[in-house]
Amino acid sequence: MSLSPPVTTPSHVTSALRELGYAVLDRAGLCEHVGTPAAALEALGPTWNELPPDAYLRDGGRYRSRRHSCFVIEGEAVSQVPHRAHWQPVEYNALHGGLERWFEPMTPAVLAQPVWPRLLGRLAAYFSELRGARPWFVEAHQFRIDTTDGIGRPTPEGAHRDGVDFVAVLLVGREGIKGGETRVFEANGPHGIRFTLTEPWSVLLLDDARVIHESTPIQPLAGQGHRDTLVLTFRANGFQGPSTP
Repeated sequence: MSLSPPVTTPSHVTSALRELGYAVLDRAGLCEHVGTPAAALEALGPTWNELPPDAYLRDGGRYRSRRHSCFVIEGEAVSQVPHRAHWQPVEYNALHGGLERWFEPMTPAVLAQPVWPRLLGRLAAYFSELRGARPWFVEAHQFRIDTTDGIGRPTPEGAHRDGVDFVAVLLVGREGIKGGETRVFEANGPHGIRFTLTEPWSVLLLDDARVIHESTPIQPLAGQGHRDTLVLTFRANGFQGPSTP
């Protein structure tokens, strides 16, 4: 049985992040906060059908496809930066940390849509409310996890933090699957919560310093299924990268 997420209203997101370290908006709440009709977000969905395979999976799986691009947000201005590798330290990703991973960039079919910079900018506004106005360095990941191998792992690295300030996990859609439960735990405490995001364009927001998170594997209900997400990470002091001598 799937547990429903603890949805809050747009006006209570910052207080939830401050008190709990996480917050969930449903699709209506996200659309209200971003100031967009749901159709503008849903129009992005077909681009998840065109993601190239992730060639860096170290568990030997074939279940993940993705694209990746980077942006800087200053106030209301959202600027794409030259394409760069995705990199995490091993302290945050024991499976894929320490590896420069060059994924194919996101396409104009997403980035040219007027809703794209507005989505990023309005989510960043929440984080500026908490930490003060500043540039935010954002990595955007389009993910599809499928059941090609009979099972798909949204977080093959297990429960983790991302080494950033804030994370937004947006469910774009899920089809023909079971599983994919979200689990959020205090990084320095005993408490946790679990639930399943099922509504397209609902979003989980995380304070990465305070909580760790994971999603359980997915399995097909019949035939092949998949789970599509958009993961956005927000960092205050530049993008993560290998240390320079």
